[in-house]
Amino acid sequence: MSELLENLTDGQVIITGSLAFDNIMEFPGYFKDHILPEKVHVINISFLVDKMTRQRGGCAANIAYTTALLGGSPRIVAAAGNDFATYREWLVSNHIDVGGIRIHEDEITACCYITTDRADCQITGFFVGAMKRANELSVIEEGGDRAALCFVAPDDPEAMVRHCAEARQAGLPFLFDPSFQVTAMDGDALTTASEGAWALVVNDYEFTVLQEKTGKSVELLRSEHELIVVTYGEKGSEILQRDGSTLKIPAAKATEVIDPTGAGDSFRGGFLAGLQRGFDLETSARMGSVAAVYCVEVYGPQSQRYTHEEFFARFRDNFGFSPVD
Repeated sequence: MSELLENLTDGQVIITGSLAFDNIMEFPGYFKDHILPEKVHVINISFLVDKMTRQRGGCAANIAYTTALLGGSPRIVAAAGNDFATYREWLVSNHIDVGGIRIHEDEITACCYITTDRADCQITGFFVGAMKRANELSVIEEGGDRAALCFVAPDDPEAMVRHCAEARQAGLPFLFDPSFQVTAMDGDALTTASEGAWALVVNDYEFTVLQEKTGKSVELLRSEHELIVVTYGEKGSEILQRDGSTLKIPAAKATEVIDPTGAGDSFRGGFLAGLQRGFDLETSARMGSVAAVYCVEVYGPQSQRYTHEEFFARFRDNFGFSPVD
């Protein structure tokens, strides 16, 4: 752990994963009031939304954005389409290394269509676009010469397996975050990808699906990884460690929940930024908690802005101390 953090302080986090445009729509009612249990086999529903915004998104960019915002050094390895030029400029302007992004002129960038109701439940449609070419990218070839850690975020499933394998072969410590792709990947793919991962990062639902698909117990998964980070939304998170101990991380308090899109990615970005600063696991995860609430207070996964002073003041307000005091 200490050696990993020492190398990470002077190096880069390589973040693989999706790049996408998010079309976020807000439904002023509740999905549950319009979905009839006895008619789920013939659903044909249209929701009249009262707000829509088009945002920059995709897990790799969302995570990298928060990591960079907090002083980390992320490099994205991902596939994008012929409509990505202005998005690329945005990433560069926010101090994100885009040297590993490959543009495919015969494709458009992936698109996500998200409808959120008043209970923050979401219905999402995703067009993969250029993301299906991510399996052509090599972490070894595109990761640059400062790679110290690799974060494999949701992407084309074949690409995720490849990127984990390459990190493993190169001796590059990596975190495996299957996220929503846990439903698309079978047990063999999840087992192959996660082999040798320094850490797994999942929410509580995804963790259950991962166990069911791989046939592995919590105890076995603990023994295979240094840590497993499990998020619980507004209930906080836990870090399950190989030695059997568990760190319970409280959630930070949001002043107002505007849009939950990207909160999990912001948590991951805050966690990575904490590790790059040399903070311990608990402090880094608390940074993730604060980063997540900044995200939910605005529309879109890359709209939040704050200075380091503002961020750590809010950290102190939530947890009673600041790691930079």
